[in-house]
Amino acid sequence: MYEIDLSDPAVITDPFTAYNRAREAGPVARLNVPGMPMWALTGHDDARAMLTDPRFAIRAASFVGIPGVPDSYGTYLRTMSEMDGPDHLRLRRLAAPGFTARRAQDFRPVVEPIVDKLLASLPSEPDLLRDFARPLPMLVICELVGIPEPDRAAWVEWGAIVASGDGARFGEAIPGIIEGAKALVAARPETGVVADLVRQEDRLTDTELVSLVWHIVLAGQTPANLIANAVADLWTRPEDLAALRAEPALWPGAVEELMRWCGPQLLTVPRFAAEDVDLHGVRVAAGEMVTVAIAAANRDPRVFADPDRFDLRRGAATQIGFGHGPHFCLGAAHARVQTEVALAALVSRGLTLAGEPVRAMDPGTWRLDELPVRMGV
Repeated sequence: MYEIDLSDPAVITDPFTAYNRAREAGPVARLNVPGMPMWALTGHDDARAMLTDPRFAIRAASFVGIPGVPDSYGTYLRTMSEMDGPDHLRLRRLAAPGFTARRAQDFRPVVEPIVDKLLASLPSEPDLLRDFARPLPMLVICELVGIPEPDRAAWVEWGAIVASGDGARFGEAIPGIIEGAKALVAARPETGVVADLVRQEDRLTDTELVSLVWHIVLAGQTPANLIANAVADLWTRPEDLAALRAEPALWPGAVEELMRWCGPQLLTVPRFAAEDVDLHGVRVAAGEMVTVAIAAANRDPRVFADPDRFDLRRGAATQIGFGHGPHFCLGAAHARVQTEVALAALVSRGLTLAGEPVRAMDPGTWRLDELPVRMGV
């Protein structure tokens, strides 16, 4: 049985090599995580099968006991990503119309001026992560859900804390987000996703609406780390940058390949075996945790030809960086559009790297701590 120690600095600095070796060794690996060991599926097809298998269930415990978060907020912190069965399906069906691919494309004219304004306000020596990639998703979310303009600076700060992965400060952001979401729902906004859902108030409680806003904030931070990872990688590939300048139609496929190649999520949210399960000869006892090693599945040579090569023209639509099955990321279409708009704007402005990106020592997320750049035109 291949084992991966997630506290090993070699794994943290180069998870793709570690997960590739795990996949080559067999379909199931053991992840050694202090206090919470788990099994990991390494193959693409097995990953998709597990993520749709009702024998592996989500549990609602992700935000229990976080320092600084009152227990009374617990009811708001259980999102759709921590539900299964009828409860999850009902909420998903109600929320889904606001997050379709068409709605995301229609939202592009809203995203573009946000990107332009952020870029116009960059300091002379920007850290692209701090000054652009982290504030962008929350500014987009504010527009999406209808946060009043005077309140947005606080929401941007909360979003930066969530996106930073700073566990010590995570509890600082949650009370503000929940109270802000409660005020938003109580105000019954006239525009935005929350306004659409408020009109269904006979089918959604205020608590469910607040929880949905928290879910959008939490899940909506993916572009921050994806954009930063993409810049750190793409800007070392001058031929690919030239191709993207010459053929803007390549951008949608490029975003899919970037998500496959350097997406921020290395593992899915763990599932718990509802019964004893045999996984390729490995006995998983009821109650044990099972995850998908996204970093392994997205480089599975049985699905992606020459998977350790970045290819703008690959067509990586089957990548699972946004998950798969009932818990496929609700905001994936919006994240794709936001990432595409941001990267295309950066390419057009002649951005260059101004130093070595600083990689975060985070075993669960592939992300940066610093990204120094220079802006051209």
